[in-house]
Amino acid sequence: MRPSLGFVYQHAIKYKWPLVLTVGGMVLLVGVQLLAPWLVRTMINTVTDPSAGPEAMAIISQLALLALVVYVGRAGLQFVRSYMAHVAGWNVVADVRSQVYQHLQRLSLRFYEDKQTGQLMSRTINDSDLIEQLIAHAIPDVLVNVLMLAGVTAVLVSMSWQLALLSMIPIPLIVLAMRGFARYVRPAFRQRQVELGELNAALNDNLSGIREIKAFTREEAEATHIWQRIVGYRDSMLRALRLMAVFHPFVEFASALGTIVLIYFGGRMVLHQTLPLADLVAYFLYLEMLYQPVRALSGVWESVQQALAGVERVAELLEEEPDVADLADAFDLPGRAGGAIRLQNVGFRYSVGDTVLDQIDLDIAPGSVVALVGPTGVGKTTLAMLIPRFYDVCVGCITLDGTDIRNLTLASLRRQISIVLQDVFLFHGTVRENILFGRPDATEEEMIHAAQVANAHQFIVQLPDGYDTLIGERGVKLSGGQRQRLAIARAVLKDAPVLILDEATSSVDTETEMLIQQALERLMVGRTTIVIAHRLSTIRNADYIVVLEDGRIVEQGRHEALMATDGLYRHLNEVQLDSEPRWLISNAVGSRVGRRASVVS
Repeated sequence: MRPSLGFVYQHAIKYKWPLVLTVGGMVLLVGVQLLAPWLVRTMINTVTDPSAGPEAMAIISQLALLALVVYVGRAGLQFVRSYMAHVAGWNVVADVRSQVYQHLQRLSLRFYEDKQTGQLMSRTINDSDLIEQLIAHAIPDVLVNVLMLAGVTAVLVSMSWQLALLSMIPIPLIVLAMRGFARYVRPAFRQRQVELGELNAALNDNLSGIREIKAFTREEAEATHIWQRIVGYRDSMLRALRLMAVFHPFVEFASALGTIVLIYFGGRMVLHQTLPLADLVAYFLYLEMLYQPVRALSGVWESVQQALAGVERVAELLEEEPDVADLADAFDLPGRAGGAIRLQNVGFRYSVGDTVLDQIDLDIAPGSVVALVGPTGVGKTTLAMLIPRFYDVCVGCITLDGTDIRNLTLASLRRQISIVLQDVFLFHGTVRENILFGRPDATEEEMIHAAQVANAHQFIVQLPDGYDTLIGERGVKLSGGQRQRLAIARAVLKDAPVLILDEATSSVDTETEMLIQQALERLMVGRTTIVIAHRLSTIRNADYIVVLEDGRIVEQGRHEALMATDGLYRHLNEVQLDSEPRWLISNAVGSRVGRRASVVS
């Protein structure tokens, strides 16, 4: 069995009863359809038989009644076959989509670094959608047509094996054509799905960045970009359709050869009285039933190739393995962590030769506030993201309360950590839903208290619907400071013993920064806090300041001790106090620390 079909089988077997009803309905349907030409044959024999006498009318009436029962039965069986196949198909699609989403959640952040959201959405929705087409349409149609082909062949052989053999001369040609079709058309359909994913990704990027497009008057340029994606999808579709346009006429022509053979040889047999006329008429009807499934199979083959192309893309995604995962013997951290964090000879790189952190040794006492500072790109955020195991260290280890974090389950480790980022992500929904994201089982009082701690309650109650106000995608209806305070409220509600703040007060005005800073000071009480600061004035009271340069720790200590030396930290502070333009500040930092001109972070 092909791997892609095996993938479908593993999911479809869960719904064996709808599939059993589907197959049973198809078998009975084939039997019912095979009766129709027999009824015509019997009717012709009856009306042309001079010895039938007055009983002929009674026989015809019985045949008409039997035909009514046959066609009513066929309608019922078609319903069972169609609906039960859809029940199985859509259940499998739902299962696959859920499995893909859960698998995407398991994958590490490294996987998403070079992936577009639209591409992943296309595989989750568009490609998985084709599985329903495979289960509810393609596979049942293949089975019913194969059964029909076998049944009609048996009837034709019983009537005249010579005509049966002659009529089937074109079938090997059709089978060869189907094999060649599969060889070329599935890659074409796969490319079509790739182009569709690219189009979805481009649309997702553009619609998410519509403000930037308008701000930079890039409407025409982006419209051209989207048009190129549309054209790419159109051309890939037309390439597949061109193959189909060659294949289907060939099948129709090959099928017509069977009719030509029957006209010539069947007519001769009737003239020589070796075949009754009624049998020839029935043979023509059965021959149409023979080539109808052959033609149908050619069309179904197209659907099969489309669906398998989608299945392969879904299966490929599910074969991706996370870089960060629970070890086989990982255990849950019992209770609430004390918050003692230690980094021992930690090294990390995103790719071979790209060292981001090197020989990092750092002890963080429980409940202390540690600030990470240094020029942009020295690894501050990366260091912080190693603690919740968004990435795993390449060298050394990180411990929490003396336990290597790789020995803990990811879920229990991350329950101990709250994170507030510079680029806050809020979900499309209400204020209430976004705060409760930190702890869905929290009470109303706990939620409001968290908002008050975050200095968010006052602006929330002034919104049109208070806590039930819809804030739009990514919180677009709120200001940057308001979004930041909601993120802080979410972290307050989670109440984790370890807190990571990644430039949580940058890019806001002075008054808002003061409100956020007050909220953060309340949040940090009693928690081990790691702060990545944009404005060094906000971390002067930190228990410990760690200065990074070129992926290494070059200075560490309290603010006063670091300012007393002629090191990088002192010069970063002097630059920020300087009143010169920002670009001059960047150049000053760059020349002082021997790095390229960069913005101080």
